[in-house]
Amino acid sequence: MPLPPLPAELKGRDLLSLADFSPQEILQILDWADTLKKLQKERIPHPYLAGKTLALIFEKSSTRTRVSFEVGIYQLGGQALFLSSRDIQLGRGESIADTARVLSRYVDGIMIRTFGQQVVEELAAYASVPVINGLSDLLHPCQILADLQTIREYKGRLQGLKLAFVGDGNNVCHSLLIGCSKLGLDVAVATPPGYRPAEHIVARAREFAAAAGSSVLITGDPAEAVQGADVLVTDVWASMGQEDEQREREQVFAPYQLNARLAALAAPDYIFLHCLPAHRGEEVTAEIIDGPHSAVWDEAENRLHAQKAVMALLLQD
Repeated sequence: MPLPPLPAELKGRDLLSLADFSPQEILQILDWADTLKKLQKERIPHPYLAGKTLALIFEKSSTRTRVSFEVGIYQLGGQALFLSSRDIQLGRGESIADTARVLSRYVDGIMIRTFGQQVVEELAAYASVPVINGLSDLLHPCQILADLQTIREYKGRLQGLKLAFVGDGNNVCHSLLIGCSKLGLDVAVATPPGYRPAEHIVARAREFAAAAGSSVLITGDPAEAVQGADVLVTDVWASMGQEDEQREREQVFAPYQLNARLAALAAPDYIFLHCLPAHRGEEVTAEIIDGPHSAVWDEAENRLHAQKAVMALLLQD
């Protein structure tokens, strides 16, 4: 059976933020994530990136990001090259611009998982190959593509659903605001006052929501956010680099735990998502993440399929 041809519209693009992509382009990525997932499940080889190489730069450690990108490029016929900050000169003072220029002579694409969003953007500015944001402190677009794929699998649609995020207004929250508002989901975010999402991200999400006919709510009340939600999402209270704030955050975020009492306010058929790793008994209780509404394992698997779609569409010949 001949493989379906890749559309060329996204060839050579960077994925730094979902804000840079139109709703139609995001849906195209999701559609291809579904196609590649089906091909993989049916054991049909799909070497769209045969002979291609992807550099994986990790300044932050990861399970899902590393494994899904390495396995994904392999399944697409290519090869990954893992580069920690200890392995390359970037960790010893070489400029981001010089690293970008050199790697562009060797590889067909670069994925970076780092701290500052400005690092991702500078790398893309000087690279002549596509750059993929595998996570920064500001954004996590690859995770949200997997989340959107999972929501559509469970609900059959995206437009008109309500997603509630409860917890820290972090990179996952930011990318959910952007991706969901672009595709017409109502987004409600509940955080403690000092941990709200960045104002410029909220402003952009409101613009996207206005164009899509959806809404954005930022509140300090978890019950208000969760009321009637089709999708419940949370994340750890202290992300990488915030370990010294763990005890303080536990006290601040205690009222924002996703538990049975709070989830009872959601739609009866809600699904629960978490980017993982999860801390049971902190941001979420075991009865929620391990219960019948949890879709976290399908969500984690879809990191593979969504990122394969990104790689195939951006790195194609």
